[in-house]
Amino acid sequence: MIVAFKRPPTAQEAVLEELRRAILAGELKPGTQIVQDAFAERLGLSRVPVREALKILEGEGQVRYSPHHGYFVTELDVNELLEIYRIRELLESEAVRLSVPLLGDEDLARLEQAIEDMAEASGRKDIVALTAANRRFHFSLFEPSGMHRMVRLIRQLWDSSDPYRSLYFGEPVHRDAVDREHRQILKAARRRDSEGLVHLLDEHRSHAIDELKKILGEEAS
Repeated sequence: MIVAFKRPPTAQEAVLEELRRAILAGELKPGTQIVQDAFAERLGLSRVPVREALKILEGEGQVRYSPHHGYFVTELDVNELLEIYRIRELLESEAVRLSVPLLGDEDLARLEQAIEDMAEASGRKDIVALTAANRRFHFSLFEPSGMHRMVRLIRQLWDSSDPYRSLYFGEPVHRDAVDREHRQILKAARRRDSEGLVHLLDEHRSHAIDELKKILGEEAS
């Protein structure tokens, strides 16, 4: 039996993965300074891959650089959230319309499995696993479109908004709402109802925006 070779991550990829996990898990909160030397020492690496990973996250908008001070986790902003979700609406609607005629049984199975994985992660209060399963669910709808550049742009927008998503999933009532909405989306996908899917996804994003605006408003006050 031949076992598929799995390339180990580079030091930069390992740091990037850990930084993303720490931000999603709320260990690195918005506004927190990321001390490069301390983070490198924690992972047993040099400072170089940490700096490279931070530059990638800066490009995504997840961290910001302040001259003479260093890198900080980006603070959450309602206007930024609205802009990201508006661009997502435009791109994701087009991707779904292109995907629906091409959806196969394997795609539907991935959607269903992602829902079950989210429910399991929610029960464990594992926000990192929950967020990963949520991403698998949505991209199982986008990727069959075959529009690789468009899907890559959508993925970049998701990277930028992961801290918001993590905040949203922190509340059990929101996790329950997402589960209900995802199951309705799956039903529409099974019917190959492209316009119904677009409508349900619009509502899905709108509900998240409304709740996040409340959360961010409460934190600001």
